[in-house]
Amino acid sequence: MIKTLLAQVKEFRLVAILTPVCMLGEVICEMIIPILMGRIVDYGVMAGNVEFIIRTGAVMIVVALLGLTAGILGGFFAAKAGAGLARNLRKAMFDNIQTFSFLNIDHFSTSSLVTRLTTDVTNIQTAFMMTLRMAMRAPSTMIVAMVMSVIISPRLASIYFIAVAFLAVFMVVMMRTTTRYFKQVFERYDLMNESVQENVSAIRVVKAYVREDYENKKFRNAAEQIYEMFIRAELRIVSISPVMMGVVYSCILLISWFGANMIVSDTLTTGNLMSLLTYCMNILMSLMMLSMIFIMITMSEASARRIAEVIDEKSSLTNPENPVMEVPDGSIRFEHVDFSYDPEASEPVLKDIDLEIRAGESIGIIGGTGSAKSSLVNLISRLYDVTKGRILVGGIDVREYDLDVLRRQVAVVLQKNVLFSGTIYENLRWGDENATDEECRRACVLACAHEFIEKMPEGYNTYIEQGGTNVSGGQKQRLCIARALLRKPRILILDDSTSAVDTATDAKIRKAFAEEIPDTTRLIISQRISSVQSCDRIIVMENGRVNGFGSHEELLAGNRIYREVYESQTGEGADADFDRLT
Repeated sequence: MIKTLLAQVKEFRLVAILTPVCMLGEVICEMIIPILMGRIVDYGVMAGNVEFIIRTGAVMIVVALLGLTAGILGGFFAAKAGAGLARNLRKAMFDNIQTFSFLNIDHFSTSSLVTRLTTDVTNIQTAFMMTLRMAMRAPSTMIVAMVMSVIISPRLASIYFIAVAFLAVFMVVMMRTTTRYFKQVFERYDLMNESVQENVSAIRVVKAYVREDYENKKFRNAAEQIYEMFIRAELRIVSISPVMMGVVYSCILLISWFGANMIVSDTLTTGNLMSLLTYCMNILMSLMMLSMIFIMITMSEASARRIAEVIDEKSSLTNPENPVMEVPDGSIRFEHVDFSYDPEASEPVLKDIDLEIRAGESIGIIGGTGSAKSSLVNLISRLYDVTKGRILVGGIDVREYDLDVLRRQVAVVLQKNVLFSGTIYENLRWGDENATDEECRRACVLACAHEFIEKMPEGYNTYIEQGGTNVSGGQKQRLCIARALLRKPRILILDDSTSAVDTATDAKIRKAFAEEIPDTTRLIISQRISSVQSCDRIIVMENGRVNGFGSHEELLAGNRIYREVYESQTGEGADADFDRLT
C-alpha cells in the first residue's frame, strides 16, 4: 500500500526530499537559540557585559532569520509535494478506472469511487504534507533537545525520558482504538455520497412522486451515522491533548523545583535552567507534533487502503502478447458459449449459445425481460469474457484482438443512452474525433436526428447539459445512433435503442441502415416485432438460451413464442407479451 502511494510522488521527489532538509535546518537554528539565551544570561546579564549581550543578540537574530527562511521554504516545498501527490493519485486512479472491464467496475460503486477520488485523496494529501514537515522536525527537535539537556544536566534530563516513555505508550494505545472508527467513517461516506448521487440524478422522479421527505430522511440518517462515528473517534483523539499538557506542566514544575535547588547549591546556573526549560517545551511540543502525525496517519490509513485498492486493481480483460490489429469483416460466430457474471454462480446467464452470423447481415434479437439479450451482445465487443466456448469476429477469437481495435469496429448504442456535457458536434465526435461537420450531419440524417437539431437555436453547436437533460429520450437515442454511425464500424449493435422513437421514425432509421451501411453487420435488440421483422434473421432468446433463429416468416411458422407475441402486438391474437409467454 505505502509503495503504491509513494510511487505517485514521481516528479515531486526533489521537493519531497528538500522539505525535511529545510525542516532540519529550522530545528538546528531553534536549538542554537536557547544556548545563546543561556550565555546572554550567564555571561552578559550576570556579568554586566553589554557588549557581549549586543554581540550575542545579533547572532541570535541571524540564526532566527535563517530558521524562519528554512521554515518558509519547508512549508512551500511540502505544499508543492502534497498537491503533486494528490494530483498524481487522482490521475492514477482515474487512468486505471478507464482500463477496468465491466467486471472490475462491478467491484466498486460509483459513490465509492467519487469518495476515493475526493475525500480520501485530500486526507492523504494533508497527511503527506504534515509528515514531510513534522516527521523530520519533531523527532530531530526532540533528539537534539534531549542531547543538549543531558549535556547541561543528566539528572534533570531524566525527567524528560520518563515523560517521553509514558506519552509514547499512551499514544500507541489511543491510536489502536481509534483506527477502526475512521475506517467505518469512510465506509459511511460512500453511503452518503451514494444517497446524494442517486437523489440528484433522479430528482425528476423524486419530485414526481413527492418523495422529498423520504430522501431528506435517508440523507439525514447517513449524515447522522458519520457524525456519530466521528464523535467516537474524536473523543479518543481529544483526550490526548489534556494528557500531554498535564505531562508538560508536570515536567516544567519538576525541572523548576529541582533546578532551583541546584542553583542554590551552585550545581546549575540560572542560564542553564532557562535553557533546560526551553528544551523542555521543545521536547514536549515535539511529542504533540508527533501525536498530530499519528492522528493524521490513523485517519488516512483507511483512505490509503481504499486508494491503493483502485490503483492496484488489475483489469480482468487484457490484451494478448501479440494482438491482432485488424478486423477482417463483420462475421460473428458463437461456438457453444456459456457466460456468467459471477464465476461461482450455480447456473450461467447464457447457456450453450451456438450461432453463426454472416458479415453484412441484419439480425434482430428479441426476448423477454431477463432473457440475456444484452449479455449476448456485450460479449461481442469483449466487454466481458466468455465463461466457456469462444466468440469469433471476422473468423478470429475476440480474445486475440487488441481491445481498442476490436471495440472501434464494434459500435454499441447501449440500452441506457448517455450524452456528455458539450455541444452536439462534440458528442457526435465521440464516434470519430476527426469527423468533419459534413460527416456529422450525414450521420444525423441517417439517424433521423438532423431535422430536430436544425430547429434548435444554435443547431449543431447547441450545448447538451450533463446527462442530456435538455433533450428528449427519443432525441437522445437518435444522437447516440448518429454517434455510433460516425465510427463506420464493421458491426453495429443497437440495444433497444429506438424504444423512445415513434414507429415511423424507427422504420426510417432501419431503412437508412439497409441502404447506407449494407456491409455492416447490424444487431438490433428490441421488444417490438415491427423493429426486427424486416431483418434477415431474428434470434428469439428465452432464459439465456436461443429458442429460435430464422427469418420472420420461418419463426411465424415454427416458433410458438415469436408467433404469439407477433399476434399480440399486431392485434391478431390474445393479449400477450414476452414476459408472460416465456
